[in-house]
Amino acid sequence: MTTHEHVGSTPNTDGKRPLGNRVHHVRAGELDGHAAISGGTVGSKKLWMGLVENPPLSATDNHHHGDSEAGIYVVSGHPVFVFHDGIQEVRISADPGDFLLVPPFVPHREENPDPNEPVVVVIARTTQEPIKVSLPELYQLKEAGTR
Repeated sequence: MTTHEHVGSTPNTDGKRPLGNRVHHVRAGELDGHAAISGGTVGSKKLWMGLVENPPLSATDNHHHGDSEAGIYVVSGHPVFVFHDGIQEVRISADPGDFLLVPPFVPHREENPDPNEPVVVVIARTTQEPIKVSLPELYQLKEAGTR
């Protein structure tokens, strides 16, 4: 990944570090695994953002992202997002250009039912690093204070 220290920024009074007014540029092909923006790549404090590709005929495990919200933008392919609404499994089919929000702690999985085309999505989470908690099954998220 290419970064240019102190470019376009004003150093602190100690002359060593920028004041935090620097825009970081991560070029295509410079991702660290899936991560483009994270604490590790650009020093983000509250945001993780990356690119994920799911191959044809694939599915993730059931999981949630802890107390992080996840915003998803579908770049290409036709993913299916699956969660449980307390009564039944719900399947949301998405297309390129669609956006989705997965609230904190909501168990879900992503599927790519297409036999030929991969799914490519951009994911943004409200933590600096990706949190993924694998689960044995989907279940309804209980509201805080609910038994």
